[in-house]
Amino acid sequence: MTSNSGRTLAVCVAHPDDESYATYGTVALHRHNPRFRLVVLHATDGDAGGVAAGVRVPDGLGAQRRREDDAAWQAVGHAPDRHDWLGYRDGQVAGVPHARLVTQVAQFLEQERPDVVVTFGPDGITGHPDHIAIGAATDEAFHRVRVTPGGGLSRLLHCAIRESLFERHQQWRTRNGRDRWDPATMYHLRGTPDELIDVDVDTRSVAASVVAGLKEHATQRDVIFDPRGTDAEWPRYAKREFHVQAWPPRVEGSAVLADVFEGL
Repeated sequence: MTSNSGRTLAVCVAHPDDESYATYGTVALHRHNPRFRLVVLHATDGDAGGVAAGVRVPDGLGAQRRREDDAAWQAVGHAPDRHDWLGYRDGQVAGVPHARLVTQVAQFLEQERPDVVVTFGPDGITGHPDHIAIGAATDEAFHRVRVTPGGGLSRLLHCAIRESLFERHQQWRTRNGRDRWDPATMYHLRGTPDELIDVDVDTRSVAASVVAGLKEHATQRDVIFDPRGTDAEWPRYAKREFHVQAWPPRVEGSAVLADVFEGL
């Protein structure tokens, strides 16, 4: 399908729930727009992850996380119009030949011609090798497809955390007796310098929908949210979404965008 709406968003990530903090708010903001189309590609179904205490996994973690992911999109308010699973094992994406991964993502992007593509940047947000591998493959696939006829592929975004907000959260964790994130440690969050943030989406108006989506990832509850936290703390994680614009090249001094589709 070739996009001609200016409102097709592709999300290319590694595991179910990777998309949660990066795109749930944006999707909720656009869910009532008839021109909006959402297409999602997951490299794995997260079958090697942990399972939060008290959560049953009757037919395997991968199958359960796929169901959770479907339920989460429903809770956010817009199920993907297309959802592909590449079927790789969780934790092994970095071992997939890069050329093969690029070709698979490129086929997905060629068929959809999305206007905006969201994936991981070189830091993978947490340094996870799966995140880094799918992000690098998506970057290359994006550039391979965008130079071919067919339209779309106007913007490539890397999900990020604004450094100033990250530091405030670190201070909050210290005040509340929580361990601080160590950006040098794998699976810990990393911030991105404020001056490199190109998209800052205010999602406070749809925070309830973001939280509803997050809560559907029950098996990963202890990963996506501090298990010592309370329900009252969930909305603090649903106020904003940040991205670095990987393409087109940023223009020095340009205004920060308030929406992933702004200006398209």
